[in-house]
Amino acid sequence: MYKKIIPFLSLALLLGCKSVSTVATTSKDPVRVSIDLLQVEDDKVKVRVDPGPFTQDEVYFFLPKIVPGTYSENDFGQFVQELVALDYRGNPLEVVQDDRNTWRIPNAGNLDLLEYFVNDTFDTETEYEDPVFSPAGTNILDGQNFLLNLHGFVGYFQGYEEVPYELGITSPASLEPATSLPRMAVDRETKGNDRFLARRYFEVIDNPIMYAKPNSVTFSLADIEVTLSVYSPNATYSAKDLQPKMEAMMKAQKEFLGTLSGTQTYTILLYLSEFNNPDATGYGALEHHTSTVVVLPEMLPRPAMEEAMVDVVSHEFFHTLTPLSVHSKEIQYFDFNKPKMSMHLWMYEGTTEYFANLFQVQQGLITESEFFDRMAKKISNSKAYDDTMSFTEMSKNVLSSPYKENYLNVYEKGALINMCLDILLREKSKGEKGVLWLMGELAAKYNENTPFEDAELIGEITAMTYPEVGEFFSKHVQGREPVPYDDYLKKTGLKMETSEAQASYFFMGQIPYIDADPSDLDTIFVQKGMELNSFFRDLGALGGDVILKINNTPITIDSMRAIIGESFTWDADKDIRMTVLRDGNTLELNGKAGIPTYTERRITEIEGVGQEALSLRMSWLHP
Repeated sequence: MYKKIIPFLSLALLLGCKSVSTVATTSKDPVRVSIDLLQVEDDKVKVRVDPGPFTQDEVYFFLPKIVPGTYSENDFGQFVQELVALDYRGNPLEVVQDDRNTWRIPNAGNLDLLEYFVNDTFDTETEYEDPVFSPAGTNILDGQNFLLNLHGFVGYFQGYEEVPYELGITSPASLEPATSLPRMAVDRETKGNDRFLARRYFEVIDNPIMYAKPNSVTFSLADIEVTLSVYSPNATYSAKDLQPKMEAMMKAQKEFLGTLSGTQTYTILLYLSEFNNPDATGYGALEHHTSTVVVLPEMLPRPAMEEAMVDVVSHEFFHTLTPLSVHSKEIQYFDFNKPKMSMHLWMYEGTTEYFANLFQVQQGLITESEFFDRMAKKISNSKAYDDTMSFTEMSKNVLSSPYKENYLNVYEKGALINMCLDILLREKSKGEKGVLWLMGELAAKYNENTPFEDAELIGEITAMTYPEVGEFFSKHVQGREPVPYDDYLKKTGLKMETSEAQASYFFMGQIPYIDADPSDLDTIFVQKGMELNSFFRDLGALGGDVILKINNTPITIDSMRAIIGESFTWDADKDIRMTVLRDGNTLELNGKAGIPTYTERRITEIEGVGQEALSLRMSWLHP
């Protein structure tokens, strides 16, 4: 997954056509699912599930609570309405809904069909405090667009996750499907009547489908066929517009990965949202084994759109290496409703994000200075999170507080962990081995069907590399000791410089200095563990302070939003009185609003650096 922060987002962070191969069906009786995109009723579509005969007395039907790659609980069952079970004569059977995502059918021996309606998630994004991340969501726009992340439409029966699925979709003839999901031979030539086959339930949700008016291109990267399909509601962008940058970028990725890129088909589904209408606002992408869903605002000018697509798609394509290939048993045997999370987000997201930047400098798409600027920005951004939190502990517990509030650090500190690990490996191996080499070694041992033991991976990495690598993990990934970035940069003849840059009062970019207690949203506190700006420092505020009043205004979630809006008009000489609760004591903090600044970092060259450091830098950036 990749979350793209666009500068004009709201304050929600404060308080959040493919040509496909023909395959034959298996001898097992599949679960047959039909989705009707022709008869849209009240912005909902009807789904029918024919599971075949059951021999047991009772079965459970589920929609996923969480899906791989999202690291958040979304409860997709909440978008299902009017679920009914029918016997072989069409009569209703008893159904008991145990929770948002679980339906129990007691008289399963008589079950013929399930029928239900599904609402889309895009329409609810402005209503929920913690909406479904758009690239993991669904869209129903009658006659124009259907974004089918199938975990939002298709459920599974307990114990039947490995049974094949046949998926039939009826759609307007003017729309065409784009997907990596194999299409069955039957009805292949009939527009608006598509049938797809998945070998198991995971393959259903691993292959999103987007129906839109024809707007796609296909190009080849040696042995990989890539399809880019675009939905642009105002026809602002065509797939052909974006193809040159995408093709050049992905060819460079293929060159960087060499034989490590295993997929032969890759589909990019790009949904461009209308910013001024109730629509998708969670910009970024969600990875799948052979595809990705990307959501970006249509209003982006072309240079910004191309830059965003390079950043987002490069990240997602590298996910074909990890976790889609190299991963633990927690991911291989993912439980969609009672998930056990892996401790290795430093690799799944961190290595992926690092490679998405490293390959660009290695393949000449950006300069060394541009690469250094990106890494320096990540160091600054990482200080907005708890720098003493164990990365493996955060990863293992990412679904709950306080760990989930630090999830986005996987794209900042996670990438930086890999940068330092890369430099360390290059140093110890005299330039011969780096993180890409390490991933190649892991990929030779583990793959899509051979997961590793979660608790054993770091020990295995240490055994195949150097004791110093194990010490690095022990201190800075498993442990709570912040990474001394300056020490690793100095090894390559680089240094860190800091300066003060202008900030807003309550945000560093889009990262808030304050947060709300999930159990009581009217309790607003200063973020713990992050590097505060001059506004909070000068007032004497500390991480963990609960803000009770600002200038005599009692603080609630609503009054805080109003104060944030007012702060954009504050004068530097404005008097600020902040009442906070700290360690059970009420304190009055007084000062001027001032012009808030934060610590900005730059990576620059050390003058007169020796040949050893220069050689190490060359092996790192230009192996």
